[in-house]
Amino acid sequence: MNQELLLRLFKSIEGEPNEDIVKVAKSIIDEEEKKGHARLAIKLKNILDKNVNSYSSFRGDLKSILPSGVTIPTDKRYNIPLATLIERDYLRHDMILPDLIEAKIRTIEQEFVARERLKNHGLKPKQKVLLYGHPGCGKSMAAERIAYNIGLPFLKVRFEAIISSYLGESASNLKRLFESIQKVPCVLLLDEFDFIAKSRSSGHDVGEMHRVVNLLLNLLEDFQAPGILIATTNFEGIIDFALFRRFDEIIEMPKPSALEIARLLDQTLSSIQKSPQIKWTSISKKLNGFSAALVVKVANDAAKKAVISGKKIVDETHLLSAIVENSVFNKK
Repeated sequence: MNQELLLRLFKSIEGEPNEDIVKVAKSIIDEEEKKGHARLAIKLKNILDKNVNSYSSFRGDLKSILPSGVTIPTDKRYNIPLATLIERDYLRHDMILPDLIEAKIRTIEQEFVARERLKNHGLKPKQKVLLYGHPGCGKSMAAERIAYNIGLPFLKVRFEAIISSYLGESASNLKRLFESIQKVPCVLLLDEFDFIAKSRSSGHDVGEMHRVVNLLLNLLEDFQAPGILIATTNFEGIIDFALFRRFDEIIEMPKPSALEIARLLDQTLSSIQKSPQIKWTSISKKLNGFSAALVVKVANDAAKKAVISGKKIVDETHLLSAIVENSVFNKK
């Protein structure tokens, strides 16, 4: 498995330290160390540790959030939950978006709230949404924000549990998950949707994954659950074209404009004093092409530099230094 695919897979692994999936991940790290891939092993370990710690911090009593008698199905082979429930208090929901995108997402929320009124007129709210765009532009965060604003439980599909090397199990896992939420009002997030939705004409995946895509087409077509399904992808070009027609709304999440960059900087640095000498227009121009997440990281890094220096006032040198350091992560 190549390094990029391995890093991407590890980002989706969550669970308790004693769960089988985490133990398997640790064994992979050990193998990479034995192969002499020390830097890769460190990266994988950092990702895994972060995910395990985050999972443990927000995992609560599922019965307090999901309706009585409702449980998340597990992978039959390793007993791994096919989705992770994230409690409301941990949902990210404070976003800065272009007006057009904000209006589209707000419409999804408003239609769900008004679903009974729409039903009286023979209308249905948007229930199947595809969000696409560059990494760090708020796709997953938008899904969490929707769940937060409409007050539904938020479930994130665990593709590392869905996908199995055993014939037929991947499709079976996916079907069982969809069946489990047929009567459960929730927001179901299929993050990095392209992981299972690659075009059947690409020639890269055969057999089992083709069956998964065919099943996914049917599941999306027949989706009648009382909640909202949201899929996200960084690579909309490789998704099977037939899947696009199954969505009620498709939204591109763009990189922030100069105006949104300025708002992100102001919001992120609101709790620390800033030098009046900072040329904010110039700083925003230098951040042109950065994702929203990277803009926030630059602001946080600059704030930390100010605190560590003992000045406790963010000046332009702190921001410029943080921009240079983070430029390596900026993918145009």
